[in-house]
Amino acid sequence: MKNNNVCSIAFFIAALIFAVGASAADTIVVIKDPRLDILSQKQAFINKRTSVLTSNGKVKGFRIQITSTNSRDQAFNAKAAVQSKFPDQKVYTTYQAPLFKVRVGDFIKREDAEKYRKLMLSIFPTGMYVVEDVIEVSLEDIDQ
Repeated sequence: MKNNNVCSIAFFIAALIFAVGASAADTIVVIKDPRLDILSQKQAFINKRTSVLTSNGKVKGFRIQITSTNSRDQAFNAKAAVQSKFPDQKVYTTYQAPLFKVRVGDFIKREDAEKYRKLMLSIFPTGMYVVEDVIEVSLEDIDQ
């Protein structure tokens, strides 16, 4: 029993000395390859670009939907009115049975589409919405 206590105390002292010695030498130096920074920048660029692309490589964005009607004449009259008042924006007419939809612009950010929608309130005071759509922009415009 006495021998067992002496062994326990000796083991405890040895463990304490080992722990103190180990804590003094627990510093690790990591040398990073500088190419990792370049690789992470490239991956961030790829992630940014793919976040705005659809699965078939087209750009996701926003347009302002002016009208959604089942009358073709109404849709083309709305398109003509927008083209005459806002010639700087492209106007798109699509047919999704049974409705003709007239949409304006190619906006990357929803905020830009909302600002332009407020400008257009003079012509179409009601029924205009900002909607998600596939837009026509160059990839250089996205990177800015």
